Amino acid sequence: MNIETNVPLLEDILLPWKEQIGEDYPGYRGHVYRMWNYCLALRPCSDEEKKKLAITACFHDLGLWSDHTVDYIPPSIAQLKRYLDQPGLGHWADEMCLMVAMHHKVRRYDGPHSALVELFRRGDLVDFSLGLVTFGLPRSTIRDVKAAIPNNGFHRFLMKGAKEWFLQHPFSLPPFIRW
Repeated sequence: MNIETNVPLLEDILLPWKEQIGEDYPGYRGHVYRMWNYCLALRPCSDEEKKKLAITACFHDLGLWSDHTVDYIPPSIAQLKRYLDQPGLGHWADEMCLMVAMHHKVRRYDGPHSALVELFRRGDLVDFSLGLVTFGLPRSTIRDVKAAIPNNGFHRFLMKGAKEWFLQHPFSLPPFIRW
């Protein structure tokens, strides 16, 4: 597998957010690249699918920083829609917004646009789980991606946020979880 660590489209989208994301930028950038590589390793994708996956990967968690909220799915979708309006890619919005909305769905997604939405969900979960969930990816692929694209504290950032959420809401799941 060819692991991509510097993709111009990803860089062009992420770089303007570097200052706002701040110290978490290297970790988020790494998460975006790892999950994108996992998506491409899970199944062959057309050039159009790769572009959709790349754009959506950049925006899928962005609401954490754009709106400073744990309920980050709606603001992440809003930022994605703004981006899609600029280059005239608005006709992709329904599918890509579903990719963001369903990326923390606990069970398999089988609604509209399921092929790419489910692939995106799986790629994110492989990275979120630190490779414990593989969806059939060889452990060597996961190990190689993790070696090529460092974590840079991304999971430490997630655990800190989870701790804060559960201290304040001990009996409820975070708002981004979908069944």
